[in-house]
Order: sequence, then C-alpha cells, then structure tokens
Amino acid sequence: MDAPPRPAVELSSLTRRFKSLIAVDKLSFEVRPKSVFGLLGSNGAGKTTVIKMLTTLLPPSAGTASVAGFDIVREPDEVRRHIGYVSQLLSSDGELTGYENLLISAKLYGLNGAERRRRIEEALELMDLTDAAGRLVGHYSGGMIRRLEIAQSMLHQPAVLFLDEPTIGLDPVARRGVWRHIEQVREEFGAAVFMTTHDMDEADHLCETVAFLNHGKLAGLGTPQELKAKTGPDATLDDVFIELTGNAPGEAGSYRDVKQVRRTAARLE
Repeated sequence: MDAPPRPAVELSSLTRRFKSLIAVDKLSFEVRPKSVFGLLGSNGAGKTTVIKMLTTLLPPSAGTASVAGFDIVREPDEVRRHIGYVSQLLSSDGELTGYENLLISAKLYGLNGAERRRRIEEALELMDLTDAAGRLVGHYSGGMIRRLEIAQSMLHQPAVLFLDEPTIGLDPVARRGVWRHIEQVREEFGAAVFMTTHDMDEADHLCETVAFLNHGKLAGLGTPQELKAKTGPDATLDDVFIELTGNAPGEAGSYRDVKQVRRTAARLE
C-alpha cells in the first residue's frame, strides 16, 4: 500500500508572541496537497501573522511548521523555493509592461533561455493576459493586476501558493474572474492554495477546508458544508463566522487594519 502524501502545509502548536501579546496561539492543522485552504477570521485575528511565519518572513516563538515538506525554521531557503506568495501589497511595477514584470520575476527565480520564455508565455495565457502583455501595468484594471501578480508568483511552479486577500477591492465580475484563475492554477500545476479572505462567498466557493481564527486561537476547522451544518439549518458561512468569532466578517480590527485594507482596495480600483 502506498504511503499517504505528505501535507502541503503542517502546523503543530505554532505560536507567535509580540512581548505580552499572543498573536497566534498553538495552532495545529494540515493542508492537503492540491487543495484550496481558507484561513478566516476578523481583522487582527492573526491570519497575516500565520502567513508571515509560513512564508519565513517572521520566526515563530514556539511550535513547528513545515511547508512543502520543509521546516520553516531549519530550512527557510527550501521553503522559499517551493512557495509562491501574493500579499496585499502591490508587487507589480506600473511603469513596466506585464511582460517586463514577468521577465524580472523569472530572472529572480533563476529561469533562463527558452524555458524562461515558455514559462512567461504559459503564465500570460493561463491568466488571460497575452493580449495585454505589452501594455504598461499602470493601465491595467484591478483584476488584471491581481492576475498578473498570481502569474508572477507561479512562474517557478511552486508546491504551495499563498494568497492574502486575493480579491479585496475588486468588483464582482473581476472577483469571479480571479476565482476562476485560482482554480485553474490548482488544476494546471497541482499547487495547494492557502488563502485568507473576508469574503465568505469566496471561501464557500473556492475552499475545500476552512479554519477560523479568533484572537489567535483556532475556533473552527472543517469543510464549509460541515461547519454550516453544525451551525444550524440553512446557515451560511457568514453565520458560521459570527458564531465562531462573535463578529460579522470585516467588523473587527484596529485603525491600522482598516487603513491597510482601504489602501489595498484603492490601488486595485
């Protein structure tokens, strides 16, 4: 009998403290390969801190975690080689064309020659950006920028793609376009997708498993269907959110959190 595949992401009592504040408190869960996993919770619940630890941008205070089979503390270089990351911050240069942005990313990933050209062309085609490749990104729509950023993050064909609020600030048409492309990335490359979102419709549509955080602690874990069934007849994922966190989606958080969200939304308009 073949051994089960190793988890794409695995956390064991992962903890992060900032002086007296415990931002992430003993988190333990797994993300299956080739799945879409949603980390949900109010602003300030600890979601971004979790992603920063898993992408090696922030060391944990305690506990362990592995990404693509590599320990985030002992093997950070290997973790970075096997992940893609699209943050809320702008990662594409508006003064360059879409193709030029991809070319810089490909060079940073060490892609060369014919392989580099092939990967760029495939990424443009997958994200429906071939016709816009020669245009300045400063003239792209918000949805096109997000798709370009995902294309940049996938050039090296990572095992795990991290997306922090991938559709914030997008209109419904652009948002659904990004959903479709996230699903295509998983199907085309077999990557696991680890995402955060405040859009419960988005989580319900895309995610096979979701985890809810409340003040840094794991408040709930399961499929959207399982969690809705536990909450009550005809419950929505918004109802689950309120039940597990005590807030409506997007309601909690500090002034700094709100400022960051609005800055991200504004640059994608």
